[in-house]
Order: sequence, then structure tokens, then C-alpha cells
Amino acid sequence: MPQYSQMEKRQFIKDMVLTGIALPLGLNGMAKAFTEKENSSPLELAQDNAFWDAIRKQYILKPDYINLENGYYNFLPQPILNKYIEHIKEINYQGSYYMRTVQWENKQKSVVALSEIAGCKPEELIITRNTTESLDTIIGGIHWQVGDEAIMAEQDYGAMLDMFKLVGERHGVVNKFISVPNHPKDDNEIVEIYKNAITSKTKVILVSHMINITGQILPIKKICEMAHQHNVQVIVDGAHAFAHIQFSIADLGCDYYAASLHKWLSVPLGAGILFIKKEHIKNIWPLIADGEKDPNKIKRLNHTGTHPVHTDLTIPDSIAYYQMIGPAKKEARLRYLQQYWTSQVKDNPNIILNTPTENERACAISNVGIKGIKPAVLAERLMKEFKIFTVAIDYANVHGCRITPNLYTTTKELDVFVQALKTLSKA
Repeated sequence: MPQYSQMEKRQFIKDMVLTGIALPLGLNGMAKAFTEKENSSPLELAQDNAFWDAIRKQYILKPDYINLENGYYNFLPQPILNKYIEHIKEINYQGSYYMRTVQWENKQKSVVALSEIAGCKPEELIITRNTTESLDTIIGGIHWQVGDEAIMAEQDYGAMLDMFKLVGERHGVVNKFISVPNHPKDDNEIVEIYKNAITSKTKVILVSHMINITGQILPIKKICEMAHQHNVQVIVDGAHAFAHIQFSIADLGCDYYAASLHKWLSVPLGAGILFIKKEHIKNIWPLIADGEKDPNKIKRLNHTGTHPVHTDLTIPDSIAYYQMIGPAKKEARLRYLQQYWTSQVKDNPNIILNTPTENERACAISNVGIKGIKPAVLAERLMKEFKIFTVAIDYANVHGCRITPNLYTTTKELDVFVQALKTLSKA
């Protein structure tokens, strides 16, 4: 992930202000908010509520409830929303002319920008419509043979498990399920769980970078190293990790990586990414045929027909906003928010945390349950009695509500949530 000097950061902010990215806070307000804190460490800034209150002002949030379900779709800050509207208007103004001239050139610029923050080569990355489409491209495009085995976790995203079920029915693939403990002793425990499921027939492992229902961060690099020792490829579901925590795809060592951009990067709905290690591109069948016939070019796997190009155009704006805040500072704030509330309830015997408490094993997302209250009932009571919106999770070894704050979440809102948990745990 590219790093910027203080001088570069100042110029970056200035450029954004001049181009209208920072208009909602005013020309001086935005520059002041960032330049005053440019020397603050991520840890220091994470606890600076006044700074993050300034960020919150860039969002128009529904006042009816406290939203702690930001994992499905993240709100766009007004600077990005304004740029998105501009792009919609421009596409509507140019119409077919745009689609037949610079559409693909502009999309490639977005690919290059994404590859820089993802830590991979542009020729190994395509823009899709979401994580599901990206992963389905791989799962459905692998040259399967009858009896091939695929390993996945009960805690993986349901749509991906459904796709593996489909290839099982169609190609005779054997799906083998493991279960990831909510509180592993160490990385080796997780690696061993996947390792013990491998046989001579194992072809791929699907693994979540960040488990969507708990927020647990898995040791992807170690899993990949282990799998490759057994000639097994690794598909990584990074839906919740990308632009949430810092990492480099190249450093992970995985064979395939997929993510959604409408989650933590705050791109409008309809954008995702798919990384394929260069040597694997030729071995994947396209789900939809493309005019590109060179088997080594990833473009042949990226035919989606007419799609919302205004979303593609917004990707660089979202990246600019992400870089303005700073990846390290964003991650630190998200982790601080999670630890802020979990530290206040973790010792309550009636409150169950389904997410590891260790700093390196979680960031913003966590999952909490209350003894004697079913997850669906807990979610309903949080909304009805305390005006707190969450989502209930009740399968595998996870029984609770997923709690997903974001940069616009305040500690005061989390105080309300903590008090709600304490009240319900006494009932």
C-alpha cells in the first residue's frame, strides 16, 4: 500500500479541496481537520473524538435509530455521493458516445488505482459487481473433476457455500466443512484445522479473510503457505477486509482474492474486485464469454454486459477519500470503536462475545449474544426498546448479533449500546 510523506499528504488534501472532494466541510474546514492532526499517530487519533465528529458531519445519517449494521453496505460520505451524482449526470449527458469511446479506458484507470491499494499487479485484477460475483467466477470457472475436494468453513458466507453445493451437484465435487472456533488459542490452531481436512484429492480451500458473522481475522498468509505445501490453491473471501484493515494481496500469497467495494471503501453499490494470480488466469473458464481470446488476459473473465459505469467512475473518488483519512488511521479508529464497547461488557457473565478480544484477531466487526435470549429476539429488542439497529446471526457456533460500527459511529452511540446490553443481560 503506497505511503505518503507529510508534504505529499498536504498537497493531496489541497488537491481534493480544489476539486470539490471536500466541499461539505468547506475549503478551510476540511484542510484544518486533517492538517492539524497530520503528526498524530494512528493510536492517538483513534481516541480523538473531536476529529471523528468532523468526519461524521460529512454523512447524512437517518436519526431514527443508531445504526450498528454497517457491514452490508456502508453509507457514502457527501463528498463521494456528490461526485457519484456528477458521474451519473455526465454519463446521461454523453450516453452511447461515452460507452463506445472512453468507457474501458476509464475503467482501467480505476483498476490501476485499486491495484495500488490492494498490493497487486493491474493485470491480475478486474472490477466486478460484488464479492459474490467475483468468487462465483472462480468457483464456477475451475476445471473440476469428479471426486475433487473443496474445503470451506461453516462460518463462510452462505452464497459461497451455495455455489460450492452447485458445483458439487454439477461436477461431482466433494465439499468438506470445517468449523472455525470463535476464540482460537493461536494461529496454529486455525491452520491445523484446515490442514487436517486436506487429502490427496483436495483441490482448493475457501477461506474468509475476515469472517462476516463474527469479524474474526484469519491468518491467511499462514494458511496459504500450508496449503501450497500440499499443492492446494486458496480462494480468499475478503469482502469485509478490503479497505478495513491494511494488507497486501501479494504478501498474503493467495491464489485468488475477492472483495466488495461498497462495504469498507464506500464505493456506490455495484462494484467489487477479483484478483487472480497471473499463472492461474488461463486455467479459469469464463462464466460469460468475452471477445478477448488470449487465455492469459484476465479481461476475458470480466464480461458483464452493460453495467453502471458511473459506479466505476466513482472508485477513484472513494480511493482518494480513503487515502485522505489514511489507511492506518482508519483501521486504528475502527479497532478502537470495537474495543471501546467490548471492553465494557467482556467480563459480564451473561454477555457472550463471539469474537476474539486479541488486537490482531479483530477490527471493527464483532458479535455479541446474551444468555437466555435468542439472537432474533435480541435484535428485535435492541431496535424496539433502544432504537439500535443490528442483524441477528444464529448458525454454526455463532449465536448473537453482529455489531458493525464505522467511522461515523460515535462513542456516545456505543455508550447507549453498552447500557442496552447491560440492561438486557439483567432481565
